[in-house]
Amino acid sequence: MNIINAIYNLVNNPIVKIVSHYSGKNRANNAGSALEEYIADLFANSFDLSEKEKFEEWNKVFSYLGNNSNPPDIMLRGGDAIEIKKLETDSKELALNSSYPKHTLKSDSNMISSACRKAENWTEKDIIYAVGVVRENVLANLCFVYGLDYCASDECYSKIKRTIKEGVESIQGIEFTETNELGKIHKVDPLGITYLRVRGMWGIVNPWSVFSYVCSRDTKKKFNFMCLINEDKWKTFDNTSLITTLSKPGFSIADVRIKDPDNPANLKNAKLIQFVID
Repeated sequence: MNIINAIYNLVNNPIVKIVSHYSGKNRANNAGSALEEYIADLFANSFDLSEKEKFEEWNKVFSYLGNNSNPPDIMLRGGDAIEIKKLETDSKELALNSSYPKHTLKSDSNMISSACRKAENWTEKDIIYAVGVVRENVLANLCFVYGLDYCASDECYSKIKRTIKEGVESIQGIEFTETNELGKIHKVDPLGITYLRVRGMWGIVNPWSVFSYVCSRDTKKKFNFMCLINEDKWKTFDNTSLITTLSKPGFSIADVRIKDPDNPANLKNAKLIQFVID
């Protein structure tokens, strides 16, 4: 299973009222968990299965289902990683909290869990950002975009994090503790009883704003879906005919050129896949 299957399943199972759909099955009881289950169903094609059958299918398709503290939310067995983000409005910014944007996901990252690292034999995975706008429990917009096309390489962010961390640790006369955060400082005060945690709060502009030069949402539509896949990634899939031959109202595939996140002067060929519901 891969992103092509997910797009095919989305067009054939456009569940917009995700909260009512999933809460009725006594599983997901809020917009965030409903969105996560819908994304999992899209990739596993596990709609309308019993809970037992669904978990069996997920076990076949996914090697890891994550938590809210560490990326990613899902890993496809032998395939891509998926990070799911929910917005409640058409906010320009997407909060990533303590984890900076991921160009790709690496097994040696200190931001992932041990369970994720050991889930399968892997070194590096491409990562899909699945961003959904859920308003009043209804999925209004959904976007799939690869980190490769969305954000800069790891070195861009890790260099900034390292420079800030080194600057904090250069302060004289206080005690530091080893941490994955930017710093944890003990004995800030004369009594030595106060400590300070220095944390990074990362964010990124949402994909619709970033790629507005090739795609815009039609706010008059009931539902908007957008997906961008660069040409090199597209060529790795052997099942693209699933969607290139798909004939559905509101569905389209177009050739576009997108900016390279590491060097915007370079343009990359990509597929823009859209699906709208009136």
